[in-house]
Amino acid sequence: MAESEVNIHNYHVDLGVRSYDIHIEPGCLDGLGQEMAKLFARPTRCMVISNVTIAPLYMQRVRSSLEQAGWAVSECILADGERYKTMESFGLIMDALMESKLSRNEPIIALGGGVVGDMSGFAASCYRRGIPFIQVPTTVLAQVDSSVGGKTAINHPHGKNMIGAFYQPKLVWIDPKVLTTLEMREIRAGIAEAIKYGLIRDPDFFAWMQDNEQAALDLDADVLARMIHTSCRHKAEVVMADETEQGQRALLNLGHTFGHAIESMTHYSTYLHGEGVAIGTVMAARLSEQLGYAPEGTETSIRACYQRIGLPVAVPQFSATQWLDAMGHDKKNVGSRIRYILLRGIGDAFLAEDVDPDAIIRLIDSFRHG
Repeated sequence: MAESEVNIHNYHVDLGVRSYDIHIEPGCLDGLGQEMAKLFARPTRCMVISNVTIAPLYMQRVRSSLEQAGWAVSECILADGERYKTMESFGLIMDALMESKLSRNEPIIALGGGVVGDMSGFAASCYRRGIPFIQVPTTVLAQVDSSVGGKTAINHPHGKNMIGAFYQPKLVWIDPKVLTTLEMREIRAGIAEAIKYGLIRDPDFFAWMQDNEQAALDLDADVLARMIHTSCRHKAEVVMADETEQGQRALLNLGHTFGHAIESMTHYSTYLHGEGVAIGTVMAARLSEQLGYAPEGTETSIRACYQRIGLPVAVPQFSATQWLDAMGHDKKNVGSRIRYILLRGIGDAFLAEDVDPDAIIRLIDSFRHG
């Protein structure tokens, strides 16, 4: 089959007036301006938000595409990294928006990974009580997960993504070719989020990911295409069924309760998000086995998969009190109850709201003692 038949995918996220398309196509970055001209009545002004790593690589191409389609472009360039996903960075975006004087119908374009996308979307939801925004994800993690679904946020010292809003983009524009400039650590971290979809709802996809681990790491075009479009399809289906995470969308947070705690306790400076999720998923798998939900060997299978990819699986050594305090700030919690995403097996996740804190203490102790 020709490349265009294999590697171009479109999905429609049907959310009524908040509906949008996900377009996945190698090389499509240069067509962004033309596509945006179709979305808006006429090209006017827009702002591209990026970071100091991505802007030197892709800003000029995006700017040229937009300007050729008639857009007047302003820029906002942020520091790179999860530790900068803060109120201070949010303030810088708002300052730039105020200076640009964008009107209510003029869009923000998020050019970057999950941090840029989350902060840009949150800024778009707040500025003038809401302006359009476009996701142009440039990392594996953002392309397979965070750019879809409308979760926007910034971090707080007490917890990850605690300040934010559900605010859907107008378009998700994915060019897999931009991933070739990523460091290997970023590629591995993004693959962890793709594996998540196999673990929560698609055992065949998990098996396929295991068979194609090295090809994914090598950014093989066909493997990358399937990994991205399968992940986006699953994310779109879940979001359409539960946009604001009242039920099944919480399952997308497998490994995140523990993973977010790891990121918070290490001050967002030690682990990439996908690395925290990988460790957190190993912890969730062991807890699932200890509570009698998952069959023996579930943790071993997941751990081995992550290790082959080169992801960390060693659990950081914090006290049970520190773990419980950090997880107590998780967004999924209801009242004082910590909610966990657990497994009945590969491809079968569920939400548990009645896990005894003593079980968590035993879990932490089990990682301390091997």
